[in-house]
Amino acid sequence: MRYIGKKVTGMPATDGAGVKLKRVIGSPALDMIDPFLMLDEFGSDDPESWIAGFPEHPHRGFETVTIMLDGRVKHADSVGNQGVIEAGDVQWMTAGSGIIHSEMPERADGRLHGFQLWVNLPGKLKMTSPRYQDVRASRIASASLNGATVRVIAGEGFGVKGAADTLMPVRLLDVAIGANAAFEIDVPDEHACFVYVYDGEVRGTDRNGKPVDIASGSLGVLVGTQGVRLEAGESGAKLLFADGKPIREPVARYGPFVMNTGEEVQKAFEDYSRGELVGV
Repeated sequence: MRYIGKKVTGMPATDGAGVKLKRVIGSPALDMIDPFLMLDEFGSDDPESWIAGFPEHPHRGFETVTIMLDGRVKHADSVGNQGVIEAGDVQWMTAGSGIIHSEMPERADGRLHGFQLWVNLPGKLKMTSPRYQDVRASRIASASLNGATVRVIAGEGFGVKGAADTLMPVRLLDVAIGANAAFEIDVPDEHACFVYVYDGEVRGTDRNGKPVDIASGSLGVLVGTQGVRLEAGESGAKLLFADGKPIREPVARYGPFVMNTGEEVQKAFEDYSRGELVGV
């Protein structure tokens, strides 16, 4: 089985117009897990910490995945797409050659809670046409096995195919583990893999087989080969689970752009300043 090779706790950060969040991947403690570039957990019961949102900003060269647990976010972009994602919904946006968009939280019983995951694209796909997939909660199939219930957002799990169409071989699951139950799943040997616990606690092992606990707000990088087994305690646990095939290409990123070289990042800034980011 895979073991917990590294454990990190999310760091407080701000983004957008001062939105307070917790940065888990993309921090000094964990730069990236190829092909995953960034993972943020956002939201609280205090609207003042997030209501300013993420006004208009550009992206190029990768994908953003927004997973909503509570509240809602209204989005709009430079090519006419607009809509609202609510509790349980997922938005899978391919920035590709470039897009300018905004993400503005809206009050829903005073709460907001969700995640944003950045997924890299290989050089051959970085300039692909941008697209949005607003995946409603009703389209995300669930499966249960031995006390664990899994919402399959992308990829396949427990015999269920995810609702999101992906350009790269990645899997993303939202998992709820019952009291004293375990979550087990096979993972291709060549895939990178992580688990982020957002409620409760799970137990895995280190490379020597000794128990390692991952509490809420912490991420475990699962290394080695074969499958994964994580056990919850008496309070159960909720977590995000992701695995994907590493791209193994140079990564040059600055702010909203992720390319293969510094020159490509500079060109993205130049295209944006000239109003030519979209449709390149």
